[in-house]
Amino acid sequence: MRISRTRKPADLRVCAGYMAATDPWVRLGRTYRDCLAALRAPREVYAAREKGAIAGFIVLQTYGVLNGYIQTVCVAPGLRGRGVGTELVRFAEKRILSKGPNVFMCVSSFNLGARKLYERLGYERAGLLKNFIIRGEDELLLRKTTGPRSEFARKARN
Repeated sequence: MRISRTRKPADLRVCAGYMAATDPWVRLGRTYRDCLAALRAPREVYAAREKGAIAGFIVLQTYGVLNGYIQTVCVAPGLRGRGVGTELVRFAEKRILSKGPNVFMCVSSFNLGARKLYERLGYERAGLLKNFIIRGEDELLLRKTTGPRSEFARKARN
């Protein structure tokens, strides 16, 4: 599997289609148009390709207050459970942890499969956002860290 950055309109349409057709985005009321707009926003989009086809993708925010934020992880519906999500998250961690000590992401409280994956990868709950996107469902703020920001900044200066 090869993971590379993409901004190609055709790739973004495929990715938006995967999102709009599956949970958690279906349950959160995200349409294809909503998903495509989110992918076109100024973020880093990386596609994982298997035999030339997009197997999944990840969207990162690497600037701002929560720099090191994984905004979206999505695997093609027929390829779930085969390690694509794990590879995408590990790719993102390598990218993010080279710039700072923290990786953040949110996961919907009802998204048990994703929660299990992120826990297995070492993410811990850092906060709870009650009724954040839709009423009756919460978002869990997750964090994986290598240490305090002050220690990372000190190492970077030396």
